[in-house]
Formats: sequence, structure tokens, C-alpha cells
Amino acid sequence: MANDDLFVGLPPPSAVIPDTPIISRTDSSSSSSCSSAGVKVPFPALKSSLKREKPPQSPAEVATQKRIRFKTTTEASEAQVIEAMNKISSHIKNPSKFSKASKLALQLIQAESVKASTSDHFFAILEAAMASPSACIDPSVRADYQALFTAAQSVSEFFSTPQKEQLVIWNIRAVVANNLYTDDSFVFSKAAGKIKDAISSLPIATEEDDVEEVLPPTEESADPFGLDALLSKDSGKNEKQKPSEIREEGDRSQKLFLKSRRESLIQCLEIAAGRYRIPWAQTVIDILAKHAFDNIQRFVSPQREAVKKLWASIRDQQIRRKQGKSVSGKLDVTAFESLQEKYSHVKISIRRAIGGSGDHRAEQWLG
Repeated sequence: MANDDLFVGLPPPSAVIPDTPIISRTDSSSSSSCSSAGVKVPFPALKSSLKREKPPQSPAEVATQKRIRFKTTTEASEAQVIEAMNKISSHIKNPSKFSKASKLALQLIQAESVKASTSDHFFAILEAAMASPSACIDPSVRADYQALFTAAQSVSEFFSTPQKEQLVIWNIRAVVANNLYTDDSFVFSKAAGKIKDAISSLPIATEEDDVEEVLPPTEESADPFGLDALLSKDSGKNEKQKPSEIREEGDRSQKLFLKSRRESLIQCLEIAAGRYRIPWAQTVIDILAKHAFDNIQRFVSPQREAVKKLWASIRDQQIRRKQGKSVSGKLDVTAFESLQEKYSHVKISIRRAIGGSGDHRAEQWLG
């Protein structure tokens, strides 16, 4: 009688079955016969000759391999960095070369080449780039100006106090003002908010500020911010200045910084007013112009007149919009309203439209 026990030849439940590799189809017959006999046959692992294990390495070989490195970058000396900065500053003032020169300046920032010892030379690059205040809003270089002066903020810790104040003014012109040309309503609103904060931070203009605004520039304005003395390496060899002279120079520099900041904010207001024809920007510009008008005493006399004219123009446009007119003077209507106006004067006969010739042949169908 045949043995019907299904568990013949199997190990007990408590035994641990070792992992065995997959057996090829040719060895299946021999393996089955061995298993039926209850004999365990260890199968060697089948390994390809292409995947042989590497022989163990000695600690000395491992340490030697760790020390091997391929040098992909070359560290420039400080003299080479300064020479590169001087070349960039000589070319960046050229509008046709600005794009390439600004990218090289960005590489210096990314390579952490701007340090305390080289910051003056890098600041000379920024000063050359802003030699013409209106160059930064040229459509062909707006993005490059924004990238350069945004990155310059990350190395401002190496600049002196007057340089930091000047960088703030340049950022208003090169970054914030260029954001007003965007087609993104969020970016536009954010830029307008920064302009509002900058206006609120201005001090109240005095009569002395008005007088200095009217006076023509003197020969001393060749170095308006007094940076030559601060950037000169031989400044320590000069004769010591009196405390009163130092205070006068500091006051003059602060007044010039304040004057330049007011001018940059007026430029931003003019750019925003030029975009008033865009419907989604009108509300933001309304709020910005109202804020400037409410803080008109923070500007000098000629600038106050400009803010008054801007606010008067905005008020006129608001009245026109309430009357249903757009900025161009035409009626502000939607497509539905224009079609409604068009067909309100057209006579359409219901019978003619249904019957075709007004012969009442559709009356039975209509019931």
C-alpha cells in the first residue's frame, strides 16, 4: 500500500530551513530525487565570472585610495581676484558689455571672493554699474541688474556704513523699480509695499532741504558721498581731521544720501503711474499714490509738486471709472454689454424669424 502521508521527508516544524539558491531547470530532476530520499544536498551559489568579489584590501591601500582626489577648481589668489574686479568695473559701465560683466561679478560672489580685503574693489563694480541712474531700467538689462544687486545684499556685511546706505538706494532703483514692470500682480503689489515703507521711513523735509535742492551743485559734488576718503588705502597717512570737520562731512553725506533716496522713490512713483492703464494694477497704484500724498511733507518742494500732480491725475481717473469710463476715455463695458447695446437697436420680427416669410405657417407647430 502506497504511503499517503504528505509530510514524508520534510523537516520538523521547529527546524530552520536554510536559504538555497534558485536551481536551474536541468538540475531539477536530481534535486527532486534527493529530496524524496530525505537527503539534504547543499547547492553552491552560482556566480557569474563577471561579478566576482574583489579581494580584501589592506588598510594601507584603502588609505592611499582615500587620499586620491581630482582637482576640478583652481583657487585664485587675492591679487588675481582684485585684478579681475578692476577689469569688470572697467567694462560693466558699457551697456553692451553689462550682461557678461554682471555674470562675472555674480561668479565672484558665488565663489566667496568678496571679503573684507576685496569689498572696496567689488563696491567699485557696483558704483560703475550705477554710473547712469536710468541705465538700470533699460528693458535689455533689467534682469541682470536685479540679479546682481540682489546678490550684492548677501555680501553687504563686508561694506562700510556709507556703502551699505548707498547699496540700499541702488536696490530701490535696480530691484524694486524694475519689479514695477512685471506682469505678476503679486510681485507688483510687493514692490509697491516696499515703496510705501521707504516713504514712511523718510524724515520730514525742512526748509534747509528745500534751499539745498534749489542751489546748483558745487565742485565738491564730484565725490558726492565722500567715498574717496573712505576707500583710499592711504587715508591713514593724511593729516588728522578736526572733530568738527568730520561731523560736517558726515552731515553732508547723510543729506546727499537722503536726497538720492527721495529721488529714487519719486522715480518709482513715476514708473508706477506709467502702468496705470493696466486694470489689475490700478487699485495698487491708487493706494500707493494716496500714501505718497499723505506723506508729502517728507519730500522737498519740487518733489511735492510732482506728488500733487500724480495724486490729482489718479483722482481724475478714479472719477472717470466711477462714471463708467476707462483711462482712454471710452466707455468701460464688457463683451455682453457691447452686444446688448448692438442688438438693442435691431428690429427682429418674431413671426418673420419663425415662419421665414411671415406666412403664419408655424402657428400650428407653436400651438
